[in-house]
Amino acid sequence: MGSSACMVDVLIPTCDRPCALAVTLAGLHAQSFRDFRVVLSDQSELQSAFEQSEVQALLRILNAGGRPVATFRHLPRRGLAEQRAFLLSQATAPYCLFLDDDVMLEPDTLERLYQVIRAQRCGFVGSALHGLSFIDDVRPHQQDIEFWEGRVVPEAVSPDGPAWERHHLHSAANLFHVERRLGLQKNEARLYRVAWIGGCVLFDTEKLRAVGGFDFWPALPCEHCGEDVLAQLRVMERFGGCGMIPSGAYHLELPTTVPQREVDAPRVLPISECDRVARDA
Repeated sequence: MGSSACMVDVLIPTCDRPCALAVTLAGLHAQSFRDFRVVLSDQSELQSAFEQSEVQALLRILNAGGRPVATFRHLPRRGLAEQRAFLLSQATAPYCLFLDDDVMLEPDTLERLYQVIRAQRCGFVGSALHGLSFIDDVRPHQQDIEFWEGRVVPEAVSPDGPAWERHHLHSAANLFHVERRLGLQKNEARLYRVAWIGGCVLFDTEKLRAVGGFDFWPALPCEHCGEDVLAQLRVMERFGGCGMIPSGAYHLELPTTVPQREVDAPRVLPISECDRVARDA
């Protein structure tokens, strides 16, 4: 494992999306926060993303700008949970940002996420992704938001509980519409309660490891979904987690690379620490 002297390791799993990955890397290059390293794990089946000219160019630009890059060809594919577990095993920074390979960040997003997690000392803070193809699809019935009025504290959330309904806020462009309605400025970031956040989540690295990270991957078939959700729920139960609005993260809205979604990790594996201990006993 290579060492990182940076405060944040940006961990990016990628597969067969070189153009989208280049856009994601361009967003990282533009970040006002610069104390980060990029760790890429590529599971492209045919040609590696690292052989594509647009990706090579961005990797050179990041390195030249003092943002070191580590690249790995990680095959065979054993599912996204194993891919995330591999990326986490490479992390040496105090904080790690799990960033999907089809996300565009506004230039101050990482800086604001870092400020929040340092101030709150919680397990994670995320920027939910806006899908702006839905910008004209306004859904008031899916725009309820529960703000944290004090410090973010641990909270148990499960697929069978009422808090699960919070996930609707992150569908389509709902969060974007809430931002516009509230008229929030970037220096007025507010934190809110979540069920989970997809695509852009900054973790306290040791807190994520303390709940096992993604080491549950052998218990899942290769074709699964929800591995990121399960890890967040476990961190949230023990250390707390939150969303940040304004978000600053945009989904490129490419087709999913995980079309088979019958096995949903938080529905087939235990979430709470008590249930996990009982299961392993």
